[in-house]
Amino acid sequence: MDKPKKKRKRTLAQGNAIAGYLFILPFILGFILFMIIPLGQSLMMTFNDVSPQSGGFSMTWVGIKNYKDAFMVDAEFVPTLLSEITKMLINTPATLIFSFFIALILNQNFKGRGLVRAIFFLPVILSSGVIVGIEYNNDLLNDMKDVISETSNDASVTGVLEDILVTSANSPMSRLFEYVFNIINQVYDIAIASGIQIIIFLSGLQTISPSMFEAAKIEGCTAWESFWKITFPMVSSLILVNVVYTVIDFFLKTDNNVMAKISTEVGKTSYGFASAMAWVYFVCVALILGIVALIISKRVYYYE
Repeated sequence: MDKPKKKRKRTLAQGNAIAGYLFILPFILGFILFMIIPLGQSLMMTFNDVSPQSGGFSMTWVGIKNYKDAFMVDAEFVPTLLSEITKMLINTPATLIFSFFIALILNQNFKGRGLVRAIFFLPVILSSGVIVGIEYNNDLLNDMKDVISETSNDASVTGVLEDILVTSANSPMSRLFEYVFNIINQVYDIAIASGIQIIIFLSGLQTISPSMFEAAKIEGCTAWESFWKITFPMVSSLILVNVVYTVIDFFLKTDNNVMAKISTEVGKTSYGFASAMAWVYFVCVALILGIVALIISKRVYYYE
């Protein structure tokens, strides 16, 4: 008689993998049903002259004409795209440094820590949903911003320091100070964009065992050495996550000039031209993410 086959036991890793796939299954189905088809249609539009008709669109094949128009005919697209990429290169490091610094502070034990954490998470709420429209279309907030801009004149402390330190445009130190003052002038935008990154860094800091710091202290490590030898390597994997999130979040902001340019062309019913610009924008973002991920992944420390 044949012996009954024993059932193969499922390992913990396999169970976790199955559970993970079940959790992301709604997203996968939604992406296939609601994203793949529109992406294919928009890519097809980039090679056609699209005209709206009753009940649909009519397409006339034009090849790469829409891409040529985006780079060679339209005078605004390329400068706007380069400007937004430059702003991203400035804001992303500043956002990561700011969020990591705040996470280090919030990871300390002090009274009212929960309240302070809630305050730093408020930008996430303020930058989501309907609140975005309130923030950018509120007359009171716009008036307050104008008042702040008017009061932040050359007579202010930062204005005087900027005039003193930014002396020569060709000097490396002058360019460094110009970069720092540019970050200071955008501190509001940086703080608004740092909520999620702070939470991610804070969650990583809380996973570090206190025994590691105790052992390092017994060995004679200073707080500075413990930071570079323990804290920073342990959260280095989260730096890659936050970089990807920050870059994507920056390129999808409601005040992004490239997105506004594409929306304007859609309003003019230039669907083919708008789709071409959108795909160029998408490819640029994907290339930037790929380069950044390739560079940072070589320096990331993973531990179990």
